[in-house]
Formats: sequence, C-alpha cells, structure tokens
Amino acid sequence: MKEKPIWQRLNVDQLVTQFVAWLPSLLSAFLLLVAFWALFRLTRAPLVRILRRAKLDPALSGMIERVFRFTVMTFGVLMAVNQLGINVGAALAGLGVVGLTIGFAAKDTLSNVISGFLIFWDEPFRAGDWVTVGGNYGKVVEITMRTTRLLTWNNTSVIIPNETAITQVMVNHSAMGRVRVEVPISGIAIDQNLTGKEQALLSAVQSTQDVLKEPPPTVALKAISGSTADLVIHAWVANAEHENPVFGRILEASERVLFAAPG
Repeated sequence: MKEKPIWQRLNVDQLVTQFVAWLPSLLSAFLLLVAFWALFRLTRAPLVRILRRAKLDPALSGMIERVFRFTVMTFGVLMAVNQLGINVGAALAGLGVVGLTIGFAAKDTLSNVISGFLIFWDEPFRAGDWVTVGGNYGKVVEITMRTTRLLTWNNTSVIIPNETAITQVMVNHSAMGRVRVEVPISGIAIDQNLTGKEQALLSAVQSTQDVLKEPPPTVALKAISGSTADLVIHAWVANAEHENPVFGRILEASERVLFAAPG
C-alpha cells in the first residue's frame, strides 16, 4: 500500500489548536525580547557618557559596550525561552558542558581575549606608541580583543597575539616622551686630531634634523683598540617616531665629517 504524503498525514486541526495555545506564550516571549532591547537602548547612552567621563581607551569602551549588550540580551533570551515552557536550568546545564568543551578547544583564543582586557587595564602601551615586542619594532595602530597590530617602517603590518604582547619582554619607546638615540662610531684612527674629529662630529649632530638642543647631544670616547678608537654619539629626539630616522641621519653626517676630516 502506498504511503500517504506527509501533508496528508498531518492533523491540521491539532496543529492550529496547538499554535493557538502557544500564541500567548509566543507573544510574551516576543514582548520580553522587545523590552530588553528597549532597556539596552535606554541605558546605552548613559553608559557611553560614563565611559567618556572615565577617559578610557576607545577600544576598551567599545569592548565594554559590546559586553553590556550581550549580557542584557542574553538575559532577555533566557526569560523569553522560559515563557515558552523550556526548562532553562536544564538548558544552561547542557550549555555549560558544551561551553566547557569549547573552552578547552579555544583556550588560546580565550587567553588572548583575557590578555586584551589586561592590556586595556594595565596600559603597558596604547595605540600610537612605538614599541618592540618579540623583536618586532613598530607603531601600535590597533588593539583588538585578540591581537595587537603594529605598523613597521617598511609599511608592513605585524599582528601579535595579546598573550604574546604581555608575556614577552616589551619595550615601549614612547612611554617617557623624548628618547635618547645612541649611535656607535667604530674604527677611527688615533692621531693628534682625534679631539678635532670629536668636535666636528658634535657640531654635525647638533645641526641634524629633529635632534633636540636640550638635553644637548654628546660625543664620547668608548674604547681604544690598538691604533683605532671607538666613539659613541648620544642625541635626544622629541618622540620615538624620530628615533630611527635620526639614527640614520647621524650616521650619514658622521660619515661626511670623518671623510672630510684630515688624517
């Protein structure tokens, strides 16, 4: 005997009756979701004002706002589901097991997210700072919940997991404002005019672009090896953005002075 199609086996009257019976619960669930969404919209503006007054990092403020929205709407969904007669407690217990499994699978991601909160809280660096992390030197252009992104002088993007950014040795070149540039000059022949060469180097450094007048630059003898001497030049720049360019300019100026100086 041929089996009837599924639409012919459905009890339409029973389905309509069941739907009518569920309609008040569905309406209550929908109204609860709307109410919680309205609650979020009403409280969002005061929250944003509080975060602005606290002068938090914009990325951290955005993160707090997203967590607040997720929390409010999660409560709304749970209450709406409860209106439909679903055992929320049992569902949460099941979700807890699933969440634990997912947590083990995504422990690295969760660790990076937690590290992101620690970066915003402790502020070892901010967007715009020049830093060295794990041998990578560049400008912090963005801090997300999972990664810190640097832009190097070569215009390449370096993406560093937040956990790496806080567990490895990190140098913040911008933390103290002005930065001292150290330029070693090696293998200078020792003769009667060494002092003159030092003075010529100092004059060249003083006129180098972006080198601060105060504190003044210095040229000092670092070591003597046989018939040659090693010097070190110290110069200050206003911020870390000038550190690498000034290092190169001082090298070029030093080369011109040493080649031009007599014997």
